[in-house]
Amino acid sequence: MSTAPRETALWHPFADMFEVKSSQFCVTRAEGVWVYDQDGRRYLDGTASLWYANAGHGRTEIVEAAAAQMRRLESYFVFNDFTNPPAEELADRLAQLAPVDGAKVFLTTGGGESIDTAAKLARQYWTQLGQPQRTHIISRGNAYHGTNGLGTSIGGIEVNRSGFGDLVPETTRVAHDDAEALREAIERIGPDRVAAFFAEPVMGAGGLYPPPPGYLEAVAKLCAEHGILFVADSVICGFGRVGSWFGVERWGLQPDMITFAKGVTSGYLPLGGVVVSQRVAEPFWQQPGRVFRHGATYSGHPTVAAAALANLDILEREKLLQRADELERPLHEALLALADHPAVGEVRGGVGLLGAVELAPEVLAADAGAVARVQKAVRERGVIVRPLGKALAVSPPLIIEDAEIELLGSALREGFDTIA
Repeated sequence: MSTAPRETALWHPFADMFEVKSSQFCVTRAEGVWVYDQDGRRYLDGTASLWYANAGHGRTEIVEAAAAQMRRLESYFVFNDFTNPPAEELADRLAQLAPVDGAKVFLTTGGGESIDTAAKLARQYWTQLGQPQRTHIISRGNAYHGTNGLGTSIGGIEVNRSGFGDLVPETTRVAHDDAEALREAIERIGPDRVAAFFAEPVMGAGGLYPPPPGYLEAVAKLCAEHGILFVADSVICGFGRVGSWFGVERWGLQPDMITFAKGVTSGYLPLGGVVVSQRVAEPFWQQPGRVFRHGATYSGHPTVAAAALANLDILEREKLLQRADELERPLHEALLALADHPAVGEVRGGVGLLGAVELAPEVLAADAGAVARVQKAVRERGVIVRPLGKALAVSPPLIIEDAEIELLGSALREGFDTIA
């Protein structure tokens, strides 16, 4: 006698619940680069979950650090003059690692919250300097900056912005790969009205687009010329994903703010934050009465901070940032090997442990569900990849080995074979 699938009460993010409600893929445990479903079958985690399992799964050091902290002080807030040792230690350590002089660190509980923090802080900074008209925020088409209020408003993926009514005003999106488009927008809006420009070093959820040569350096220079704050959204790119701590060092950037999350704990507990440059922090830190009236209940959560510190120890001790550099080329070559497949239109990557394979236009035109079908076919072959618009993205844990990269490439090819 067959048993009908159980209908879930869990509302999944970014999901068509009509389709998902009785057909979930249930992950029950994980170890290293592998995850296991409820039937015990294992799968190569080709996405490091949602871009974040940089140190891999099942790291007992992180678990033990969190448990030990919970036995001492599980949680307490850091509003006003309250603090705790793990939050202080983590902020100091991140400030020292950041490529920003005199950095301060505002802790949050995730990437979307970090984006809203940085956007509000950018506007508040100019108010404190006597320029309250500088509220306009420029971002890029295809950009993903989370799903909070300001993050949705400055995001560049149109399907993520539609259907919610009026969004936060005074935001503009420009072409994601053209510095001249940013210059034109600044001139059109007026430099004295622009607060900040937000950019991901490598665009993630918008399709995984590495920056064109010279692009990031050019937009940083434009911001500096006009006094506009340059905010690097390194939520995906940080903590080794592109071979450095904050994902901006590769291009010699020194942003005014850097948002981070995901890899800071390798996803073991939810944590995010904003690295704030001395320039932006100074009006609030050097004069009394200038309060940044913003914060989250769990900002500076001691247990989460302890997990982050243990994760940073692993990244340093095992030289996983260097590991990302070493594996960047093998991963890209494994994906480039698919370029001749008749179902493939474009391969993107070559910057850190990130890559994407886009389907050919004629395949997408003939079958709007082709990306999802390939993703499921790859999963049936024991590898998890992520559908992103027209492409399938990969971002494996930094501990992945060459043989596992080969498995990822071969599973993708077999997945594409199912629709060729």
